Amino acid sequence: MSVRSQIRRMSTKLPTHNPYFKLSGKDIWTLINETAAQAEADTGKKVVNLGQGFFSYSPPPFAIQAAKDALDNPMANQYSPSRGRPSLVQALSRTFSPFYGRTLTPDEIAVTTGANEGMFSCFVGFLEPEDEVIVFEPFFDQYIPNIELAGAKVVYAQIHPPKDFDTRTVDGDEWFIDFEELESKITAKTKMIVLNSPHNPIGKVFTREELLKIGELAIKHNLLIISDEVYENLYYKKHIRVATLSPEIGERTLTIGSAGKSFAATGWRIGWVIGSEKLVPYVTAAHTRICFSSPSVFQEAVGSAFDQALTNGYFEKTRQEYLHKYAIFTKVFEELGLPYTKAEGGYFLLVNFKKVNVPEDYEFPPDFQTRAKDFRLAYWLIREFGVVSIPPSEFYLEEHTHVVEDCLRFAVCKDDHLLEEAVERLRGLSKYIN
Repeated sequence: MSVRSQIRRMSTKLPTHNPYFKLSGKDIWTLINETAAQAEADTGKKVVNLGQGFFSYSPPPFAIQAAKDALDNPMANQYSPSRGRPSLVQALSRTFSPFYGRTLTPDEIAVTTGANEGMFSCFVGFLEPEDEVIVFEPFFDQYIPNIELAGAKVVYAQIHPPKDFDTRTVDGDEWFIDFEELESKITAKTKMIVLNSPHNPIGKVFTREELLKIGELAIKHNLLIISDEVYENLYYKKHIRVATLSPEIGERTLTIGSAGKSFAATGWRIGWVIGSEKLVPYVTAAHTRICFSSPSVFQEAVGSAFDQALTNGYFEKTRQEYLHKYAIFTKVFEELGLPYTKAEGGYFLLVNFKKVNVPEDYEFPPDFQTRAKDFRLAYWLIREFGVVSIPPSEFYLEEHTHVVEDCLRFAVCKDDHLLEEAVERLRGLSKYIN
C-alpha cells in the first residue's frame, strides 16, 4: 500500500478547538449587519446604519495629512518599540499631563493596538486563575471574553435606571449605583473593578462623588481600577478622570484611551494605557506577547494629530458638532413622545420604545425569535423603516435583559444628512403608537 493510500485510510478528525469559543449562533454585530445588508438587497434601498459605532466620515484633514506624511518616513513603516513610538508617547504626555498636574513619564504610558487590546493587556498583565473582576452592567461586550480568556471570573454589578425611564426622558446621571450592593460583590478573590465613563451604551458621565466612592472601595479592598475612558474627548458635562482624584486612587488606576474615538479613526487601531510606573510595565509586557507592537504609521499620525489638536480647537469644535447631531436626531423622539436618556458623553443614544406596538403577527427569522424583545424590535426597524440600531440587551446578562428589552441604542457618529434621513424615516413610527 502506498504512503498516500495509508494517509487516506487514516482518520481525518482534527484536534479539538478551545471549548471557550462556541460558534453556534451569530454574534450581535454579524447578525445586525447581515440583516441590514439583506434588507438593502431585498428593497434596493440603502439603510441608514446607526448601529455599530463606526464613523461615516473621515478623520480630520490634519490627521489624514499626518498619516500621509508618515508614509514617506522609511522608519515609520517598520516595527515600533513595544511601549510605543517616542513621538506618540511624548504627544500623549503633553496632552494628558495637565489633567494630572504633573508631567507624565514614558514609564507611565503604554501604546496599544486599539483600546480593546489595551484593556486585554491590562487583564493579561494582572489577572490569574480564580481572580474576580467586577464589571458594571450594562457592559461593553468585549470586556467579558477579555477577562475570561485571562483566566478570571466576571462578577456583575448593576447601574440602575430610574424606575420611570420608560415614561419620560431622563438624564444620564439618573442611572445610579447602589454602593452597598456594589461592596457586597467584593470578595477576597476580587482584584479589579472596571469602569467606563463616558458610558456605552447609557451615555452617563460618572460624577465626582460616584468615582470617589469607587476609589475608596478600591483602596479599602486593595483593588485595581481599569478605567475605560475612550470617549474622554466627547463629553457634554464635566468629565472627571478617576485617576486624578487622589494620589492613592491614581496609583492603582489604569486609564485606557482611544485615537479611534478621538479622531474618527476606528480602523487605525491605536490606543493607550496611562497609569503608575509600578503598573504600566506589566501592561507593556502583556502587550509585547499579544501583538509585539502597534501600527507605526498611525502612531506617528496620532502623535502629530494630538499636538495639533492642542492648538487648533479640534476637540471643542467636535463636541459642539456632536451636540448639533444629538439635536438633529432627538427631535423625532420628542415629536413621537418616545423617552430617551440624554447623553452626557460619547456618541450613543438609548431610546425607550415601550410605547411602540410592533404588529403581533409580524414574522421574525429564527435568530431573532430566540433573543430578547429588543432584537425583534431592531429587526423590525431595519426591515420596515431602513434604520439600523443595536439591541442593548446584548450588554446584559440574560436574566437582566428585561431592564432594557424595550430599548434600542443608536450611534450618532454619522454625517448630519444621514441623521436627518433617519429622522424622516422614523417619523413613520407614529402610526404604531397609541
